[in-house]
Amino acid sequence: MISNLNAIYSTSVKAMKRSVIRELLKLTQKKDLISFAGGLPAVDTFPIEQLKEICTEVLDTQGAQALQYGATEGDTRLREILVERYKASGLKIELDNLVITTASQQALDLIPKIFINPGDKIICGLPTYLGGLSAFGNYGAEFIGIKLDEKGERADLMEKALEELKAKGEKPKFIYLVPDFQNPAGITMPESRRLEIIALARKYDVLIVEDSPYRELRFNGKPQKTIYELEGTGQVILLGTMSKIFVPGFRIGWVVAHPEIIDKIVVAKQATDLCTSPFVQKITAKYIEKGYFDQNLKGIINSYRDKRDGMLAAFKKYMPEGVSWTEPEGGLFLFLTLPEHMDAEKLFAVAIEENVAFVLGHVFHCDGSGRNTMRINFSFMSKELNDEGARRLANAIKRTM
Repeated sequence: MISNLNAIYSTSVKAMKRSVIRELLKLTQKKDLISFAGGLPAVDTFPIEQLKEICTEVLDTQGAQALQYGATEGDTRLREILVERYKASGLKIELDNLVITTASQQALDLIPKIFINPGDKIICGLPTYLGGLSAFGNYGAEFIGIKLDEKGERADLMEKALEELKAKGEKPKFIYLVPDFQNPAGITMPESRRLEIIALARKYDVLIVEDSPYRELRFNGKPQKTIYELEGTGQVILLGTMSKIFVPGFRIGWVVAHPEIIDKIVVAKQATDLCTSPFVQKITAKYIEKGYFDQNLKGIINSYRDKRDGMLAAFKKYMPEGVSWTEPEGGLFLFLTLPEHMDAEKLFAVAIEENVAFVLGHVFHCDGSGRNTMRINFSFMSKELNDEGARRLANAIKRTM
């Protein structure tokens, strides 16, 4: 064995950190523990019988192509279907605006790969998606966090940050947003705020990365136009995924962007995995073509709406005074805030004793703030277990208080 591995590790790998959520999940493998920690779809939404049918059909009709290497850009039919669906919803895109990725997490890795040098700035929310922070941080990005209000990232604070950077002769490489049912906060950004941020991006000549994994999971409220559609000039990179609305194990995601950006993503992806699995892409395309996707999505939305409503009712029933939470219009998560003097990390140990788990809110804050917050997932457990878990969590909070 080499004498000192640390001496030859790259700067990038030295900056890498283990996923806090994945590490926490190891602690939650207790019998009878109710976990609100993962961002997991409910397993009863997986269309197993339909997939058996489609897998056989794909192998019978496209077996050789499905099992061979594929184009880095992705399966042409799947790309055509996604482009058609986006056009129907108002986006003006063509085939060269879209590339398939191995889930949107690969997209979150490829984007900094083509844009970020160590020390480059990224503007993001306080809080924001941990997977984005991890991916960008691995390439040496530095973060400027913008606090959220009930409409998402505050445009006034964002403009202040942009102006301060400009005064120093700097500008961020991009603004990272999760505008629909944000992970972790559950907040949806209204069109008025989206337009404010678009105006800032244009004024300061900055790209926007719009991460949109939950958009289709709307339970109530008015659907908002994507930032990509509202901006309309190619200054936005839009990320999508099938993980939350089909099956996460297929790892199907995509990027919608200006063709010049797509070309660079394709080159970066070629050095990463050559191509996303052609087999699962063809299955996904056939699943949508047969109408199963739209048919099953309605059931998923109804199920998650019921679970969200049950979770909100349980919180109102069990939580002590001084605890607050967001009420998302869709997605998989809500965000719970404890009184300022409380530390969610200390609460976590008590919660495990009560056989319930959550994700610490501060891991979603690039500046380490949010010590009194936590993310709660309501999609994975049953409605009954969500209620019982809420009761256990409330007990843990009362004990810690």
